[in-house]
Amino acid sequence: MDKQAKNTICLWYDDDAEAAARFYARTFPDSSVGAIHRAPGAYPSGKQGDVLTVEFTVMGLPCLGLNGGPMFEHNESFSFQVATADQAETDRYWNAIVGNGGQTSACGWCKDKWGVSWQITPIALTRAITHSDPALAKRAFEAMMTMSKIDVAAIEAACRG
Repeated sequence: MDKQAKNTICLWYDDDAEAAARFYARTFPDSSVGAIHRAPGAYPSGKQGDVLTVEFTVMGLPCLGLNGGPMFEHNESFSFQVATADQAETDRYWNAIVGNGGQTSACGWCKDKWGVSWQITPIALTRAITHSDPALAKRAFEAMMTMSKIDVAAIEAACRG
């Protein structure tokens, strides 16, 4: 982040914001790690030189990782929603997150190893469940409710009836 963004997502990590930022930068396009800010002196839970914050971008969104300690944990009330073009892209992101110590959940949701929630959402799913035909949307929604990672072919089959 060369210039200061007016609005930045701040994510609280125990002590590994830099590792998370580097993972996101490797995994997602238009993602990068920027400045890493270190403690100028000792403080109650750390020492001089410890990483305090990490500036990074996830798919064009400016973020700041804060190494704040174990007091707060991530939960599903915040998630990154990634719109994917096809099954291959869905699989790539899902497998990267889950395969790097993450966890699967339902309906296209998963968590990375730091507890940050991700919705890996194929565009085909979004179009189907918001379709103007309520019966088609219902079939797609009901199919989605049975899935962990979204299966685009199964969503398309549900749309066809």
